[in-house]
Amino acid sequence: MDKNWDIKFSTKAAKQVSYLDERILLVLQVLVDNLRTKGPTPGKNWQNYGKLHVKKNEDKRHCHLIKGSPTYVCCWKVNKSLKCIEVYYVGTHEKAPY
Repeated sequence: MDKNWDIKFSTKAAKQVSYLDERILLVLQVLVDNLRTKGPTPGKNWQNYGKLHVKKNEDKRHCHLIKGSPTYVCCWKVNKSLKCIEVYYVGTHEKAPY
């Protein structure tokens, strides 16, 4: 049985990724690898990791990729029954959907 989680990017997030510089892309790749192997909780080393306060039946989480000005964040939704994580936002903290 495959222990890894399936990671997908929404159309919007995939477009956002295309605008990121290489430094942020490298950090995002490490996060995606962590999510794939560890599941929706990527580990303590991710700055400001936490669940977002949303509707009861939703499981959305985020963490900071790069601190500074601007700070970059990644947001994802979790479907535990399908072992699937969908990244729905990658970009600056100021425009984050939370």
